[in-house]
Amino acid sequence: MPAKTKNIPGNKLDEDEQKHLKTAARSAYSRQRESAVGVIENEQITELLPMVHKIVQRVVTYLAPPLSYDDLVSAGAVGLVKAARDYDPSHQAEFKTYAYIRIKGAILDELRGWSFVPANVDKQIHRTLQVSMELTEQTGSAPTDEELAEKLEITVAQLYETFKNARAKHFVSIDNSSEDCPSLISSLAAVNTATSGQQLEQDELVEKLTEAIQQLNERQRQIILLYYQQQLTMKQIAEIFNITEPRVSQLHASALFNLSVKLKRWKDG
Repeated sequence: MPAKTKNIPGNKLDEDEQKHLKTAARSAYSRQRESAVGVIENEQITELLPMVHKIVQRVVTYLAPPLSYDDLVSAGAVGLVKAARDYDPSHQAEFKTYAYIRIKGAILDELRGWSFVPANVDKQIHRTLQVSMELTEQTGSAPTDEELAEKLEITVAQLYETFKNARAKHFVSIDNSSEDCPSLISSLAAVNTATSGQQLEQDELVEKLTEAIQQLNERQRQIILLYYQQQLTMKQIAEIFNITEPRVSQLHASALFNLSVKLKRWKDG
């Protein structure tokens, strides 16, 4: 059985957490050492272990049984060791940058493998999206959570659960990217910056995303910008607004759902 989900630690690693990360890295290294040919020393790997912890913190909102925080740390440690094995300094990229990409990829791969959504839940997500788009078309603005829940004939708490499931289902498009779906995080990083060197489609996406974010209510807009632009954790955002971390997660999921509705309407013309 997977380990029970532990409490999410703060930004600073205590002694026990450092030992745990080192143990995970050594375990990963033992599985990879036969093919290890890189130039990265063990000390360099150990120095970057806190990066694994930091990346896991940023995606921990997508955790779902049977995954745990420790499962993702272990996956990230494997990604770090593989990065050390495969790193080629001739490519002129710093190892830290290369390792970050490999660690994050390994963690997202682990999540992707467990991102199964039951048919009834998937049906509810699609219905919520459809009703939200219909209400937006009728009124010219996105419905509030209360209005949407009433139209769906469910409670607001049930609606937030749908938002949460939708976020988990589409986490790859949120924190990762592909040719067909640029990541939200990379698009937000480009907001308010020069985009003359980018392709027209990317420029238009950034423009529409910026417009959609501006149409969110103030609290949701602040949470999106703090989380994706300022790279704050849910816990840090909760402290800023003096609200609970689960409430931040609810507002984050609701904001992402609203953004997806707006961008889908734009994509569909």
